[in-house]
Amino acid sequence: MRESGEERFIAALRAIATSPGARGLADDAAELRLTNTTLVVTHDMMVEGVHWLPEQDAADVAYKLVAVNLSDLAAKGAMPQALLLGYMLGDADWDARFAQGLADAVEAFGVPLLGGDTVSTPAGSARSVGLTAIGRPAVVPAPSRTDARPGQALWVTGELGGALAGFEAMQAGSADAALTRPFRRPDPRIEEGLAIAPMAGATMDVSDGLLLDAARMAEASGTTIAIDSAAVPVCAALADRRIDAMTWGDDYELLFTLPESKEPSFAATRIGTVLPRGDHRLLLDGEPPATQTRLGYRHG
Repeated sequence: MRESGEERFIAALRAIATSPGARGLADDAAELRLTNTTLVVTHDMMVEGVHWLPEQDAADVAYKLVAVNLSDLAAKGAMPQALLLGYMLGDADWDARFAQGLADAVEAFGVPLLGGDTVSTPAGSARSVGLTAIGRPAVVPAPSRTDARPGQALWVTGELGGALAGFEAMQAGSADAALTRPFRRPDPRIEEGLAIAPMAGATMDVSDGLLLDAARMAEASGTTIAIDSAAVPVCAALADRRIDAMTWGDDYELLFTLPESKEPSFAATRIGTVLPRGDHRLLLDGEPPATQTRLGYRHG
């Protein structure tokens, strides 16, 4: 598999981020252990034309920015505690709508905004925004991508493909708020993450596509992950496009492993099994994905 620019840059950063809390830059978030407590810290950015459409309501952009960061906390079984915003100023209307969406998210998720920073750039520059989210983990150490073990079952929450269906509907000019919501305003699985943390093996969120994220989990844990494509829950709008639903990403569902003797206390679907590491890190219906298969979204 060709190494992306993002992967090359992260490899260079690993030589710098040597603290155990950085987890080798292979996880959704870092773990910061203090004298009397442990915090989980994450930072995600979004870019116009990549994570949102140029004509989108800025309120939805702000809400999604918060949601995707809280999804990383959910993947570590951490209760959100605080947010810090990095914001590129736009025109007055855009800024006002962004602030409204941020207020909506802060209220919806019950997490305070503590501060951040703003910058201005030349007119016409593509907008980018970033957010740092801080959480308190339910268990220490928090679950990691490295914790998948042979013999465990692979589970996922919700349905996949909703974000792609919403994105395509928006591109087509749809005003169907329910159909477009998974792309505009995803729901981080905070309660599910807290519930599963004490018994889970590996956990992560599905941000770049199920197949790519499962492959990353397998790589981090030194295992092979086998997925049964027919078992993967796919939204009705993409019922006949199963591979697209498994590779497009932006769904922010939780992907996690459990011992065979355990089942989650919330709605989730078993979609595969963790195997000892073989020749391939990922098997789809018993075979490695075809070499031309795009496993998910890769930056660069």
